[in-house]
Amino acid sequence: MSQAKTILLVEDDVNLLYGLQSKFRIEGFKTITDEGLDKKEVLEKIIGLKPDYIILDIILPKINGLDLLKDIKAKPEISRIPVFIFTNLSDDDSRRQAEKLGADFYLLKIDFNLDELVAKFNKIIANLEKMAGT
Repeated sequence: MSQAKTILLVEDDVNLLYGLQSKFRIEGFKTITDEGLDKKEVLEKIIGLKPDYIILDIILPKINGLDLLKDIKAKPEISRIPVFIFTNLSDDDSRRQAEKLGADFYLLKIDFNLDELVAKFNKIIANLEKMAGT
């Protein structure tokens, strides 16, 4: 990677949040974290910092991740940022709703340990960059 890509991690489980932050930093990413307590603050952070990728949990303490996803995809200045949903919700309805609202990827927490998630993420973004010609 020539310039470090930035990932915004929106996750309320602090152990997972800081574990992901550590793993992604080791891989050369810049990371921004948010525990998902205030939707307006998260949106302002995204608009101000314009991360390259967003990893978003659906179940957050004070906001619904799907509502946040809808707001992200409704704002032209941030709508093209790829959003990876990373959740425990394995039901088809949640997956369909996330896809309908514009989620680019839907990953289940139960399917990955931290190393596997980072490896999967790296593979996905390498493919995205290859398709974009960057």
